[in-house]
Amino acid sequence: MYTNIKSEDYEKEKQNMKSEKVYWNYVDGVVDTNINYLDNENIKYNYSFIYAMEKQTDTSYSISDYDIYTSCDVNNTEEYSAYGLNETLYTYMLENRTLPIYATILSIGLLLVIAIYLFWSIGHKEGEEGISLNSIDKVPYEVLVFVCLMILSIALAVTVNIGRTINYVFLIVGALGYLVCYAMCAVIGVTTIKRLKAKKFIKSFLIYKIGKWCFDKLKILFDTLDEKTTENKRLFWYYLLFIVVSVMLACLFYTGIAIILLIGFWVWSYYKIKKYILDQEKIKKALKDIYEGKNDVRLNEEELRGALKEMAVYVNDIASGFSNAIKESLKSERLKTELITNVSHDIKTPLTSIINYVDLLKKENIQDEKVKEYIEILDKKSQRLKKLTEDLVEASKVSSGNVKLNFESIDIKELFNQTIGEFKDRFEEKDLKIEVGMPESDIKIKADSRYLYRIIENLFSNITKYALESSRVYIDIVENNKNSDNKKYINISIKNISKDKLNISSDELMQRFVRGDKSRYTEGSGLGLSIAKSLTELQGGKFDIIIDGDLFKVEIDWPISR
Repeated sequence: MYTNIKSEDYEKEKQNMKSEKVYWNYVDGVVDTNINYLDNENIKYNYSFIYAMEKQTDTSYSISDYDIYTSCDVNNTEEYSAYGLNETLYTYMLENRTLPIYATILSIGLLLVIAIYLFWSIGHKEGEEGISLNSIDKVPYEVLVFVCLMILSIALAVTVNIGRTINYVFLIVGALGYLVCYAMCAVIGVTTIKRLKAKKFIKSFLIYKIGKWCFDKLKILFDTLDEKTTENKRLFWYYLLFIVVSVMLACLFYTGIAIILLIGFWVWSYYKIKKYILDQEKIKKALKDIYEGKNDVRLNEEELRGALKEMAVYVNDIASGFSNAIKESLKSERLKTELITNVSHDIKTPLTSIINYVDLLKKENIQDEKVKEYIEILDKKSQRLKKLTEDLVEASKVSSGNVKLNFESIDIKELFNQTIGEFKDRFEEKDLKIEVGMPESDIKIKADSRYLYRIIENLFSNITKYALESSRVYIDIVENNKNSDNKKYINISIKNISKDKLNISSDELMQRFVRGDKSRYTEGSGLGLSIAKSLTELQGGKFDIIIDGDLFKVEIDWPISR
């Protein structure tokens, strides 16, 4: 009997135990207690019970089994008794419940402040920029964790033995083990934060370093294959390597690391194939862009390897050559336009003088009929030269975009009827029958009235010069949704039969100074259609020429204004 009550009457004390406020007895394998939640199931976790059971199996004792009687005199007022101290603390906490709550909140707040400060300050050194790493931060991360776990295991083992054997050596070793373990945990925490802030956390793993080393060696091998082998041989080596590595890993498949390596190898192989396909798609897209006329295509040759890199070099050369050709073409076109403009201006001055002197000669009273005939020829040719010069200047302005447009709402039907009326005499002179097809409702378009009239005038003038005499001219205006942008457009169609054989393409016919009659006996300058096309496109329309045998057809699509 262990007690702090002076008594030797065990039976009396056993009877008195049930009168105490706190007691528990274990008699004949049954728990008898007035303590809540204590029963046969959980008493085996009581330390005194465990200790008694262990003594029961000790061969130095002759007793084979025990009955346990235990109680506590709650009226014991000793100042430093264990029960009294714990009861005082418990009562105090019940009466002051807010204190632990405030203490907890304050502790958590201080912990957060300290953690934020440490996270911000760790890794910085005075006078140095960035995160400073020392030798410990360069040790592989899993090695540090493994060492810490080993020390922790030793400390736990020592602790378990301390509970069974009181040995000062174990106490000292255990205490030192815990101190070292705490230090290692602190080191791991600090180095983890430093590596994260320096963006080298993943790179600090030994597995990563080994994997990177293997990857670099394989990359060198594959780069060598890329540079020295053809596509078929390269595919063969890739596939052979895939089979060999898969078989090697399959032989080690009974280990977990082999499964991880095999899955990683499959993922890597898929990545290589996917990257190769994506690189091919880049080259394909670049070729498509070049085909569609884009001249700013550029592939990054450093991102590609082997044959794909060579293809990228060729594509870039093609794109550069295409771009240079366009630049040269634009430069040539600009120089041609400037030359035409300058020559036209230079011709104007002497031509004006010629026209003025011809007018003066026409006013003279000249009797000689031969001279009069010469003057008429001079007058006709000078007027033709004046018209040609004006067309040249206008064509130069239109092609360079140096035209100021004044858009307004125009009734296209009214404008066509007006222009047909103005050309009526010239049509009748060639015995041309005009067949007009227009919708009954008014059709408004946005355009510059002067230049829209010039387009129609050029087309009608072209008809009077090149249409077959005593034939029909068809003019049709149709409203439709021809374009894919779901906007309303009008389609203007003008058809006539050519009096000369049209052995020329529509693209050639719309070039400057090109005329349908190769003999060039007509008065045309070859600029009318080119000017009409340029003026149409400047105002947002579309101009096409269709030639089918002797049939000459012009189609203009123009957006309708509502």
